Amino acid sequence: MPHQICPARLLLTGTITLLACGMLRAEDTSAPVGQPAWKLTAGRYFYGSGSPGNDLNLRYSAQDAHLWLGHFSQPGEDVGQWRAGWDQSVFERVRLQPSLQVASGGFAGGSVGLETGDQWYVGAGLGRTNLRPYYNLNFDPNDSYTLSAGWRGDDGSALGALWVRDNRVNPDERHLHLMGQLPLPDRQRISLDLLYKQGLVNDIMIQRLGATLTYDWPTLFLRLAFDPQTNFTPVDAWRLSVGVRF
Repeated sequence: MPHQICPARLLLTGTITLLACGMLRAEDTSAPVGQPAWKLTAGRYFYGSGSPGNDLNLRYSAQDAHLWLGHFSQPGEDVGQWRAGWDQSVFERVRLQPSLQVASGGFAGGSVGLETGDQWYVGAGLGRTNLRPYYNLNFDPNDSYTLSAGWRGDDGSALGALWVRDNRVNPDERHLHLMGQLPLPDRQRISLDLLYKQGLVNDIMIQRLGATLTYDWPTLFLRLAFDPQTNFTPVDAWRLSVGVRF
């Protein structure tokens, strides 16, 4: 089975399109302050049926703004798509977090989030697309509402929760993320994103658990993710990603 084309979702790969998530998502692995601004991520996606997919993503970070360019391909299914995007956080007391995404095939989308708080924070967001085909590598519904809350420590530790609910095409689809980040010696860290998902798959309500585990070194990182019934299809997906900052 080819990677699901999801017109009702936006991409949040090795980028982080902020839809009201104040702590670092497992998909983000942004470098600590003072680290290189460029990040190159290569991913291999394995599905319960069909051929594997490949993804390459180049990201540039400058203060509170980010730009990225990526390409997804699935040679066994003769499919592929280019994508590009931008996100930024502006203001301080109440942070406004807009993003824009485009992709080959006519896809366009965007999101906006609001977040307030420093060590403790809360946020909310809204995402919208033009419903054109888009290879969703993040797995979250993104024509959606989001709510978030959490805590960030001065040493880089963090705990948070993110709730995502489709508000357009499939309103029964929702994700709850519970996320933690722990700093380790020698500028290393480990991050865990636990996922609870609920929604209809072939007219059957499913309730499944997934997870993303990321280990960071100063310039390298390794990530393994499992998404059951990915994009609310019958197919389970595993994602293995490696990246380098330079």
